[in-house]
Amino acid sequence: MEFKRSDFPEGFIFGAATAAYQIEGHKFGGAGPTHWDTFAATPGNVVRQEDGALACDHYHRYAEDLDLLQAAGMDGYRFSTSWARVMPEGRGAVNEEGLDYYDRLVDAMLERGLQPFQTLYHWEMPAALSDLGGWTNRDVASWFGDFTDVITRRLGDRVQATATINEPWCVAFLSHFLGIHAPGHRDIRDTARAMHHVLLAHAEAMERMRANGTKNLGVVLNFDRAVPANDTPGAAQAATLQDGIFNRWYIEAITKGTYPADVLEGLLQYMPKGWEEDLTRINQPMDWLGVNYYTRNHYERDDNISWPHLKLAEGPLPKTQMGWEIYPEGLHYFLTRLAKDYVGDMPIYVTENGMAWGDTVENGAVFDPERMAYVNDHMLATKRAIEDGANVKGFFYWSLLDNYEWAEGYEKRFGMVHVDFETLKRTPKATYHALANALKG
Repeated sequence: MEFKRSDFPEGFIFGAATAAYQIEGHKFGGAGPTHWDTFAATPGNVVRQEDGALACDHYHRYAEDLDLLQAAGMDGYRFSTSWARVMPEGRGAVNEEGLDYYDRLVDAMLERGLQPFQTLYHWEMPAALSDLGGWTNRDVASWFGDFTDVITRRLGDRVQATATINEPWCVAFLSHFLGIHAPGHRDIRDTARAMHHVLLAHAEAMERMRANGTKNLGVVLNFDRAVPANDTPGAAQAATLQDGIFNRWYIEAITKGTYPADVLEGLLQYMPKGWEEDLTRINQPMDWLGVNYYTRNHYERDDNISWPHLKLAEGPLPKTQMGWEIYPEGLHYFLTRLAKDYVGDMPIYVTENGMAWGDTVENGAVFDPERMAYVNDHMLATKRAIEDGANVKGFFYWSLLDNYEWAEGYEKRFGMVHVDFETLKRTPKATYHALANALKG
């Protein structure tokens, strides 16, 4: 690695991230069914119809996994708490076994000197609430608020920071317009409602936590760099509109109380009644912003397809196992853009950044120079952003472990620790060792 800990400001937090359904093993501990269980059970949705029933069995092996973070010299751990584990029906009865598990998990982090960064929702909608419309139903905000009360009253005194929702674009657009993630809808009306209600739920959760005295609250948004595929005006328009749908919709609502006019042009007729009145609640103070960044995409306009008339073109740079272009300059771009245009001096954390690669264990080790280069270059991009004025306070690699990669099943490996999904054996990769060495300096 071409950086060391001392190259970053004092107190900068180095860590890794995971998500509940992707690692815990959802069949354990009285967790209720989620819309991912039913989505995965439907042929064609997930590679090999794989689900998160066992995953990495973090439910039983969390101590071993936290030991890996501690041994690498990490400062923090970003984790999520499963709504369906805590409230199996999404409402009503609380599963004490689930709360007890998260108690043990947070205490185990603190015992190892790891700062717990909690995310309330990382995509596992309880199936019973999905039956009622899930994110398309306005009542989802109060349902989510009730879950927020239960889990933060239990953990809020011990976590370092709490994020409401992970990647609202994925929760809403990827899952209700493109249909790639659960619940797998492809309906523009559902999309408009989900895009609004996910932000309303964020607002409700923020209000509940403030009322409970929970401190250090934020949200985690994902950002993809959108650029024109060619020099035509249509391509420029397409890239700007994609930036509006993917990036500006969520950050503008949260920090400015507005939705982008170019996106509303396509969604206005499908928006839920009274949406304008909610924007004041959505635009409320936060303590920090989480930024997830992975890639750049190239767009051109195609008038032969309906709104948003976007056509994706092949990018010229090397790709990850996911087919995502490797473009670390995009991370610097967003960190500095967000500081300049949206959040000012508010603390920013890189809450996810990483790459999938076809890793294999050879002679008991995993050599992953491509990932080492990826981490190195994105850490240097973060360092440049700090030098250029962005108040970046930490960086969490995605992910600590190879895990259940949603619609990609167990095929795509993002971890800095290899997991053998037959034996569940953990093998730290070369990237893990290189990062641990950099953190000593």
